[in-house]
Amino acid sequence: MPSNFTVRHDAVDLPTGATAQSRRLKAAWRGRPVAAFSQSAYRPYVYPVLTPAGVPVTGETPIDHPHHNSITVGADHFDCRFQYAADRLEDGTYNFYVNDVFQGRAPGRTVAVSTDSREVSQRHLRVVQTVHWQGPAEWGAPDRRTVAVETRTIDVYPRRAANVFDVRSQLSPTEWDVSIGPTRHAYFTVRLADGIRIDDGADVLDSKGRRRSDEITGQTADWVDVSGPAPYGHRAGVAVAPHPSAAGHPWAVYDWGSIVVNPFLDDRYDLKVGSTLDVSIRVIAHDGGPDEAGVAEIAAELLP
Repeated sequence: MPSNFTVRHDAVDLPTGATAQSRRLKAAWRGRPVAAFSQSAYRPYVYPVLTPAGVPVTGETPIDHPHHNSITVGADHFDCRFQYAADRLEDGTYNFYVNDVFQGRAPGRTVAVSTDSREVSQRHLRVVQTVHWQGPAEWGAPDRRTVAVETRTIDVYPRRAANVFDVRSQLSPTEWDVSIGPTRHAYFTVRLADGIRIDDGADVLDSKGRRRSDEITGQTADWVDVSGPAPYGHRAGVAVAPHPSAAGHPWAVYDWGSIVVNPFLDDRYDLKVGSTLDVSIRVIAHDGGPDEAGVAEIAAELLP
């Protein structure tokens, strides 16, 4: 039976013997590009994210926030509990969000050490990545410490007016207990493409009918959508909806171009060895406005 999905490495033209620091797997459905799974020097991310008409609706490396790589997972307050004597613990404080030292926290990196894909059905591609959360090179750990391992599952569903992406992060500590937050820089960040930003004239709407970012930020809703004039003369947008595992937390929506789902804004989350943090979001890359694309109906599929 012929495959409906193809997943191929992007060709990189390098001199003989050279190795690319970054890499990209491109996914297409029946010959139509849908998305790619990319790895930079700092993190894995989904880019490009395309609508059914082929419009890219997320930004890869914006000039103002170069660490906002399309759809990302991370946190800049990430503490690791190191035991150096029978009854003594110390915190190692890392940042898995910004590419540089930020507020004194050294930057780590997240690396997809494996990426596997499987066609589940004619309109369902599952991509599973094993992601190592590695601290910086430091005294006592010149090759970095892997402080946590994440299983990141991305389910891709091409539809008539929208491509739907369910992103699930299952994070487990390795040898040491860890904690995340409180921080405004976590956990899922979706960066919008130029033209599909409120600052560019795009429209914002949430499931409760609010139409301004300052009315939505700090509140809860089932989904948030930003849509507007996009490249190639199209209207397109991005909607984000939390799965039940990430629901009930206040939104952060920024006019300059990002939507954030963050369970760790106000409280520290402790994650002990042997336990797993398991949270998911849905990203809807759609043509037209939210009503034309059926955003409310697609988001409602996640409601209990």
